[in-house]
Amino acid sequence: MTIFDLLFILAFLSAVVALAIAAYQAIRGRFSRAGSVLTRVALSAAVYLATISLVSIFSPRRVLKPGDERCFDDWCFQVADVSRTPSAERVSYRIGIRLFSRAKGRAQRANDVVVYLVDGLGDRFEPEPDQSAVPFNILLQPGESVTATRVFSIPAGARDVGLVLEHGGSGPGLFIIGDDLSLLHKRTVVRLD
Repeated sequence: MTIFDLLFILAFLSAVVALAIAAYQAIRGRFSRAGSVLTRVALSAAVYLATISLVSIFSPRRVLKPGDERCFDDWCFQVADVSRTPSAERVSYRIGIRLFSRAKGRAQRANDVVVYLVDGLGDRFEPEPDQSAVPFNILLQPGESVTATRVFSIPAGARDVGLVLEHGGSGPGLFIIGDDLSLLHKRTVVRLD
């Protein structure tokens, strides 16, 4: 947990208390006071969202290399192996992604994982459909690991190719300053070239 996680919790709890106070003031017929509280909450929320946006825009993209571990709580992954097969017009990437749990006592699962390739121009390339591939939402027991393989076909001219694996595209991470999943933040990429 970072200082920004704590700041988000504090801001959220403060907003809940302020809204309860505004509701109480409105019930008591003190509409002017209720409006004043709501105005402060709205201004505070606007400043907080502007801060998230500015930090996201000006923060550099986090770049990893194959073999580097990336964890979301106790559910982790790493690019274990990459094979590249070029042809005249396309390049095929076969990427083995090791999924593992560093939990001590509970099974782990990630239900909202998205994986894709990006190039230096920001073009996005989805994996080829494969019904037999190990799903990302496989239940992992404590300490267990599996390898999920994904195949991508991209144009031969693509440069600075990297893999992006997103987990938790919604939820509180969207509103935590500096979090990889926050609004407008550049996603962490595993550089393949």
